Amino acid sequence: MRAVIQRVLSASVRVDGEVVGELGSPGLLVYLGVTHDDGPGEVAWTARKIWDLRLLREETSASDVGAPVLVVSQFTLYGDARKGRRPTWQAAAPGPVSEPLYDAVCAELERLGAHVEHGRFGADMRVESVNDGPITLVLDSP
Repeated sequence: MRAVIQRVLSASVRVDGEVVGELGSPGLLVYLGVTHDDGPGEVAWTARKIWDLRLLREETSASDVGAPVLVVSQFTLYGDARKGRRPTWQAAAPGPVSEPLYDAVCAELERLGAHVEHGRFGADMRVESVNDGPITLVLDSP
């Protein structure tokens, strides 16, 4: 599982012009990609790491201050462009595999106490954010 985590002042996701997820206060914007062999262990590890990482101001975590988290599915995190000019997406898990795991990460974050906003899985989304810092971290599950 791969997550790109950004500390943001605000963020929103629109689908067909409608806001489907929004952070109105400082928090974390998480782009989440799933690969073929991910499962419950990666879900638990990734959610816990997102919630507990000290990426916010004054070295606090989202769990320390109750900061909201916006999670957006993004299969392109597993794109490979090392050869040629056209990336391959072979390392990204297909929708029937990745959607339940995306949902599980969101549910686990909520179980841990996070207020979670969502993108819409598989949709053509417009993401807007105000990165704070900027702070951006790439996180790969073990």
